[in-house]
Amino acid sequence: MATKTSEDAAAGTTAAQHDDETAQGVETAAQDTAGKAETEGATVAKGTEEAADGALAEETADGPVDGFEDDAADAKAPSGVGQGAGAVVSAALGLVSLSGGWIGTVAGARQQLIGQLRTSSTAGVATQIKAVYGDSWHTTALWAGFFALLALITGVVVLARPAFGTPGRPQAPWIKSVAWAGVSLGVIGLLLAVLKYSDALLALPSAS
Repeated sequence: MATKTSEDAAAGTTAAQHDDETAQGVETAAQDTAGKAETEGATVAKGTEEAADGALAEETADGPVDGFEDDAADAKAPSGVGQGAGAVVSAALGLVSLSGGWIGTVAGARQQLIGQLRTSSTAGVATQIKAVYGDSWHTTALWAGFFALLALITGVVVLARPAFGTPGRPQAPWIKSVAWAGVSLGVIGLLLAVLKYSDALLALPSAS
């Protein structure tokens, strides 16, 4: 009877050891599974982070972000100040061409003085009129035509400038209006200068 009890006790001890080993094996397997899952999660997270960094680097290499790109485009785009100034200058020159300007007036007076000095008192009336008044009138017409031509060229350059500038950036309406005014005044001034110089407009009086 005592022998049987010892065998039962030994068998119980062996079963308990086997249960402990089984539990230890399950715990070890659970730890391995958790470690493997943690490692895989870290690998996936690292891969996702690397992919995001690669996409950001690719986007930066291709070009700036939309907001920065717009700011850079606005900074590089011309402001139109030069075109506006050119349009105003064209209109001002067109107005000056209608009268010949201060330079034309001074040049005409100088030519009149030269005609008086070079013409003798015994010269004919027609000769005196041409030397004193005709040459002075023609000099004023020449200066008026010069200012008209400058106004016309400046206005045309301002109107044609957007074709050689930033594509898709329209010219301000007021610049176009002032530039067209300068071109129109230049054409009118040039026409009047030609008519005055050819004696078709306000011709010299006849001496007869």
